[in-house]
Amino acid sequence: MPQSQQHHLVITALGVDRPGIVNTITRHVSSCGCNIEDSRLALLGEEFSFIMLLSGSWNAITLIESTLPLKGAELELLIVMKRTTFRERPPMPATVWVQVEVKDSPHIIERFTDLFDSHQMNIAELVSRTQPAQENRPPLLYIQITAHSPASQDASFIEQAFNRLCTELQAQGTINVVQYPQHDEKMESSDESTESR
Repeated sequence: MPQSQQHHLVITALGVDRPGIVNTITRHVSSCGCNIEDSRLALLGEEFSFIMLLSGSWNAITLIESTLPLKGAELELLIVMKRTTFRERPPMPATVWVQVEVKDSPHIIERFTDLFDSHQMNIAELVSRTQPAQENRPPLLYIQITAHSPASQDASFIEQAFNRLCTELQAQGTINVVQYPQHDEKMESSDESTESR
C-alpha cells in the first residue's frame, strides 16, 4: 500500500507483567490487519510498558481503535492511542552512543540529557536502571543514551564535554561518535573527480 494511503496509530499499553501478554497484543494487532512499524518494551518494577507504531488501511486502524480497549480491559491494561502521520526523518549525519556508570543521586540523568540538549542533539533512546546498594558499595545508576546530530552540528564537540561531565560526576563513561558521509559531499567529490579527468 502506498505510504500516502496508509494511516498510522501510536499505542501505549501499561500493566502488570505476566507471561504471554505481549504475544496476545501483537496477535490482536495482526488480526485487525495492522502492521507494527516500530515498537519498544520496558519492564519497570512489576509493570511493563509497550509502545507501538502501527500502520494500515483506514479500516484496519479504525478496527484496532474500536477493539483494543476491550482487549486491554480483559488483560487489565491501561491503553492510550493516538493517530499520527508518517514523516520522513530529517538527515542526521552523526549518531552518538554513551554508556555511564555513576553513583546514584538526584538530577544525574538530567545532567546528561541537558548535555545533549545544549549540543542541539536529538535523543532517540534513553535507558536507565538503578542497582541497589550492596555491602561496601553505594547504589549505582546505569545510563545508556543514543542521540542524533542534525546536519548543522559537529557531533565531535560533544566528546570533550561528555568526558568533562563524567570527570565532574566521578562517573565511568564511554562515548562513541559515528559520522556518516553527507550525500552532497559525495556528489561534490564525484563532480570534482570528473572535472579533473
